[in-house]
Amino acid sequence: MESIISGIGVLDKALGLVAHIEERPRNLAELVERSGLSRSTTHRLASALEAHGLLGRDPDGRYHLGARLVGLGRSAAAALPLAELAEPVLAELRDASGESTQLYVRRGEHRVCVASLDSPHELRTIVAVGAVLPLGVGSGGRLLDGESAGEHGWTESVEDRAPGVASVSAPVCDRHGAVVAAISVSGPIDRIGREPGERHGARVVAAAGALEALI
Repeated sequence: MESIISGIGVLDKALGLVAHIEERPRNLAELVERSGLSRSTTHRLASALEAHGLLGRDPDGRYHLGARLVGLGRSAAAALPLAELAEPVLAELRDASGESTQLYVRRGEHRVCVASLDSPHELRTIVAVGAVLPLGVGSGGRLLDGESAGEHGWTESVEDRAPGVASVSAPVCDRHGAVVAAISVSGPIDRIGREPGERHGARVVAAAGALEALI
């Protein structure tokens, strides 16, 4: 997850620790190294997050995401029915393309991944549900920032947000024609190529249309 600076220092630091644990459990030393915080500050924040159920600890003492996040995630998902509607559409798109698929929505000056399915390939793009990413960067971010999808109905990006990664996205519009989300296929350049739109653009546009029909 990309760190967001809110200006509330203790909150930014605490949620930064949660982000570092998102991929896998980590011990205190790893959190200190990754966060750049002192050992005492890291321990104090991690203990507070654990007390609130946002972090837990395994038998080896490593911190992992806490059980309370499950309930919060379900509540958030209930507030985002579009994400639930998108699951079968993303699954079909993933199976057809062989690559990872995502659905992004705009939240203020950022975009948030509200649904994500990983490619079956060992080398793949992974975007966690809940990941907060910048607007204007990456094909999905550019669409949500107001860029036109062009005559083909899709936008592509190559190493725009991350080295070695390319993506192609299409806008998802409501019944009034307003863009409410961006649906994407992303993967390593070695497989998806430097012109991902030519390979997967039509599939992404069709998936966007399928999702629009459900809204």
